[in-house]
Amino acid sequence: MKEYSVAMALADFIPVILFAAGAVILQRGLYSKMSKGAFALFAAGTIDVIFAGALKAGYKLLYALGVCDFEPLNAMFFPVQSIGFLLAGLGVVAMLVHRQSSKGALAAVIPPVFKGTFIFVGLMVAGLGMMNTGLSIVSAKMKKPLAIVLFAVSFVCSLGMGYLSTRDFTGSAMNWIAEGVNIAGQGAFLFGAVILKKAGLESFRLERNQIND
Repeated sequence: MKEYSVAMALADFIPVILFAAGAVILQRGLYSKMSKGAFALFAAGTIDVIFAGALKAGYKLLYALGVCDFEPLNAMFFPVQSIGFLLAGLGVVAMLVHRQSSKGALAAVIPPVFKGTFIFVGLMVAGLGMMNTGLSIVSAKMKKPLAIVLFAVSFVCSLGMGYLSTRDFTGSAMNWIAEGVNIAGQGAFLFGAVILKKAGLESFRLERNQIND
């Protein structure tokens, strides 16, 4: 039997809100710097991650309140979040390495769903790595070293969450540890996004990646 309390379930919404706020800031700041395809990848990916987190938190809340044990909400969290991070990472990489054009669009292909979690671990690590590395490159171009550190911390915390997910989560102690790591990681992500916004992300020009009319 799982030891989910109402307080724990509500705390699970905190990193979701932090990530959502950071994602919206970055979407607005990077919109003019991405082609339609690259932005679609980034926006769709971050929205996937937000909904995956909200559904998982919702599952915990329903369980804690004794409403139901709706396992499908819990089961879909990992694959949906993994694919979301992959798409977001591809969008950021596309912005940095491809000549952006408002007339073109990248094709987003959703990987098929396989049994087991190994494929999703790979997708999540790859997506997080690309997204945080890309944002760190943008931070470096804007001469904001603190933002680089924060995105690195966010990445490390996310990897930590991956490790913690392999542990026994039936007890409340491990769940609270994971909550703390997740809040720290998403808080760092949001703080990094805020730093870039205050530094003028929306008006910042990326060399060799301007949108062509």
